Amino acid sequence: MNATVHSKMNLIELMDDFGSDDRCRAALEQLRWQDGPICPRCQSKATKIHERFQYDCDSCHYQFSVTAGTIFHDSHMSLWKWFVAVYLITESKKGISANQLSRTLKVSYKTAWYLCHRIRKAVEEINPPKLSGTVEVDETYIGGKQRYIGSGRLNNKTMVLGAVERGGDVRLRVEPQKAATRKVLHSFIRETTHPATERIITDEHRSYRGIADEDTKHETVNHRKEEWVRGDVHTNSVESVWSLFKRSIVGSYHQVSTKHLDGYLNEFEWRFNNRKNPYLFRDTLIKLLSSKNIEYKELTAS
Repeated sequence: MNATVHSKMNLIELMDDFGSDDRCRAALEQLRWQDGPICPRCQSKATKIHERFQYDCDSCHYQFSVTAGTIFHDSHMSLWKWFVAVYLITESKKGISANQLSRTLKVSYKTAWYLCHRIRKAVEEINPPKLSGTVEVDETYIGGKQRYIGSGRLNNKTMVLGAVERGGDVRLRVEPQKAATRKVLHSFIRETTHPATERIITDEHRSYRGIADEDTKHETVNHRKEEWVRGDVHTNSVESVWSLFKRSIVGSYHQVSTKHLDGYLNEFEWRFNNRKNPYLFRDTLIKLLSSKNIEYKELTAS
């Protein structure tokens, strides 16, 4: 019955290993309790109740399952469908839409949409480590048609800020302010980069000026003068992030709402930062096991 989540798993292997709820449950037990089951109420050891897929706490006698207190709890969808959904979301470079998941898993669009957003919330990084070394910073605008750009009118678009450590992680943030002011950009850089960061590279936007200090050098490229690379001074890494994310919107999601944009960015950031991780599927399941469920009404609240 036991099935182990290993590295570099493909979809065929996934279905062979986890094609039933029993196998999925056994895998979750291994991931959640490496040293044996623990009661979610009093943290005491528990004993398995045979043939019921439940455990009985040795101390308080609370009976629970491996999904108790997790995002999987009270879900009406089969665990093996959860596993397929997690695999498709994490292994699709440009993501997968709720419509496509609905067709693949043979569930309603509402169920697929809710599933996607619960996973996006679960992989949100809380207080991630700050970037260091050489960091590229840029801003972009996501949303409707970019009209009146010459007049600076961006009322129908949402600003997203990004910082990328070369060869490392990305940090993305939805910015409610419409203008890339000095206060907004400097605050984002301070929150996402280590004080001893060696270099911060941006374009020529004047609001980035003054970010350098005794530990950090600020270098720029002038895009307005068609300067894209000067030696190793460029913003190609962060520009590639924008390109990939926007291709996700066009090719997979087609459109995203401002209300849920941060969720799509959570998913993208998690996938990008784990792009070299051969255990991405396993680590995503572990994140889900440590994440509390989010109710549908909370996601749809205005």
